[in-house]
Amino acid sequence: MTHTITSHCPVPRDRLSQGPDVLFCYGTLQFDAVLKALLRRVPARAPASAPGWRPAALEGRLYPGLVVSATGTARGMLLTDLSNEEWRILDAFEDDSYELREVTLSTGDRGWAYIWPDGDVRPENWDAAEFKALHLSEYAARCARLASGLAAGLPKSD
Repeated sequence: MTHTITSHCPVPRDRLSQGPDVLFCYGTLQFDAVLKALLRRVPARAPASAPGWRPAALEGRLYPGLVVSATGTARGMLLTDLSNEEWRILDAFEDDSYELREVTLSTGDRGWAYIWPDGDVRPENWDAAEFKALHLSEYAARCARLASGLAAGLPKSD
């Protein structure tokens, strides 16, 4: 009797092979301080919204997750001039907790967004004003600590 041994090692995904061009940001990446900490600049951007989605508060997390909503509209920013290197940094920052997918914007155009596929979704929307007032400074400092590792291709860690 012969046995076939198969490996079930996860195959690394390259979400960026999909060729994303513009990024719809609905959470912490809307803030200049976070973008500057991660990318060393604030990319060109424009206000945008995505009907049928909402920025959900997540249990035990300071950042939101974009989830489907029958009645909601997620408001945010569209980053329009990210370099390939910046996409790579942001993709590493968002890590495998999120799925990178296209969403339809209120203009009818499409943009790429990091979608929250997991649990821990709270019934209320994430509050950007509360985040800014209570957590932005510390969060941006954490992003600054992570930036050099992300730029070097290392996984996100504290």
